[in-house]
Amino acid sequence: MIKKLFRQMLLTQILSSMTVMVCMLIDSIMIGRFLGVESMTAYGLAAPILLVFAAFGNLISAGVQVVCGKFMGIGDRKGTNACFSASVMLALIISGIGVALILIFTGPICTMLGAGEPSPHNHVFYLTRDYLRGFIIGAPAFMAAQIMVPYMQLSGNRLRLVIAVAMMTVGDIIFDIVNVLVFRGGTLGMGLASSLSYYIAFIIGLAYFFKKKCLFRFRPKLISKKIIKQLIFAGIPTLVNQLSLVLLTFLLNKILLSVGGNLAVAAYSVISSAGNICYSFSSGIASVALMLSSIFYSDEDKNALRTVVKTMIYFSAVICGVVTLVVLIAARPLVGLFLENRAAEHLAVVGMRWFVLSLVPCAFNTCFKNYYQGIDRIKLTQVISVLQNFVLPTLAAFILSRFLRINGVWLGFLTGEVLTLVFITIFVFRENKTVAFTAENYSLIPEDFGVLDEDCFERTIADPEDVTRVSEAASRFCTSRGLDSRLSKMIALCIEEMAKNTIQHSFHKDEKEHNIDIRILIKEDGPVLRIRDNCVNFDPVKYFEIHKEEEGREDHIGIRMVMGMVKKVNYVNTLGLNNLTLTI
Repeated sequence: MIKKLFRQMLLTQILSSMTVMVCMLIDSIMIGRFLGVESMTAYGLAAPILLVFAAFGNLISAGVQVVCGKFMGIGDRKGTNACFSASVMLALIISGIGVALILIFTGPICTMLGAGEPSPHNHVFYLTRDYLRGFIIGAPAFMAAQIMVPYMQLSGNRLRLVIAVAMMTVGDIIFDIVNVLVFRGGTLGMGLASSLSYYIAFIIGLAYFFKKKCLFRFRPKLISKKIIKQLIFAGIPTLVNQLSLVLLTFLLNKILLSVGGNLAVAAYSVISSAGNICYSFSSGIASVALMLSSIFYSDEDKNALRTVVKTMIYFSAVICGVVTLVVLIAARPLVGLFLENRAAEHLAVVGMRWFVLSLVPCAFNTCFKNYYQGIDRIKLTQVISVLQNFVLPTLAAFILSRFLRINGVWLGFLTGEVLTLVFITIFVFRENKTVAFTAENYSLIPEDFGVLDEDCFERTIADPEDVTRVSEAASRFCTSRGLDSRLSKMIALCIEEMAKNTIQHSFHKDEKEHNIDIRILIKEDGPVLRIRDNCVNFDPVKYFEIHKEEEGREDHIGIRMVMGMVKKVNYVNTLGLNNLTLTI
């Protein structure tokens, strides 16, 4: 079920990762084709500011994935709403402060970015200033759209994400064309076009949060310093990651200006714009890994965590390998979408081909980094972020550019990613005290994490015939682990009743393949039974509360019997899956 869930989440998460990058790509194509090399240079110089806003949006988004994922994993609805409320407040405050600072200090910021001092002959300065002013209006929607993504993923509302990204893309294309052909608004109009498209995505996503079936509610009274600290602490590795990218972009612009001038910066703008779309594939895979690892870590599910590692490595190699081949073949026509200047186009084609060779190791590094963030290895995640996105590629680009000039900067991407992967591997070997390229080694699960493997029972029910077989196997397992016969039979009966109920009411409702995962943990304070299925949403706890007074009705007897045998019961629907946890 985990592999299937990973695959189902992957497309929408990749598209969601493109939410920011698609508009940047469209802008760069339109700017390069219609506004010229100077405008493209200005766009490249403005990129670090765009990345700063993306960094803070990703800080909150990653915090939501980790904190809210854990609350939902244990069924804490109050904690879930507290997380939602705090994240909304943080987004409003950060975006508001950011907009004010950019509007007040636009001139000095442009000079700091490398656009020079304002003068009648320095067109790049004014082009950079205009783009920033147009873009900043959409910053609140820009950040809000990033934060909505994990909530809609957690609620299984994936179709709305696809629609929001699609409408945002179409809107940006239309607004850019109107700006270029009708209003002739230059880089200011391009920034405004992006802002409008972000508001389209924001409005489409926002509609979900006003629906009655929405899992998340804004409750200001639940906001506390504790929940804010949890969100920020959980998202700090992602902030470090994004700020490292900002520094990398800033310093590479400086290096390129010194070895190749404005044409080299324009070429790098093209590579960054197309590269960000390529990065969306690895970011999408890594985001799914972060969300699932957070949930399964709170559930103490070691086997699920190992499966997440195997699955993320597989998809990273396959998907990013295909993207690499496509871009290598199509590099020239792809760059041709952005530039008409032949000198800049040649630089960008060569750079693009060197750059895409880094995509597969980048995907591995990003997935490991997010996975370790999900299992609370925060310091390790931060070290990987700084090495991958700043120290190693910057150092490689600086050294190699002394010998290979501009090509040395392009080669720095691949060198940095390979060295980062070597660092992760050496760290894993050292932690495990063994040299083995296995998912179990890279998962870095402590020996004392959760229950021992021999105290965990896991089976999957795929058809009615499996129910009796699994319930009997569960009873034998419980007896073998020292539980008395009566308690073992109670657990088997719970499995049988709940599984039959699920099969009867859900398995044949549609043509989809359905499964029920059974997991029993033998803990010191008693056995815990978890039943997870990918069927239609059904909360047996709420159902029991509604119908518990209806004595004598046989259609509720199974649920009433199960609820009467447990001392604690918890239900939560996460990622479109029903999760029922019973403490017998």
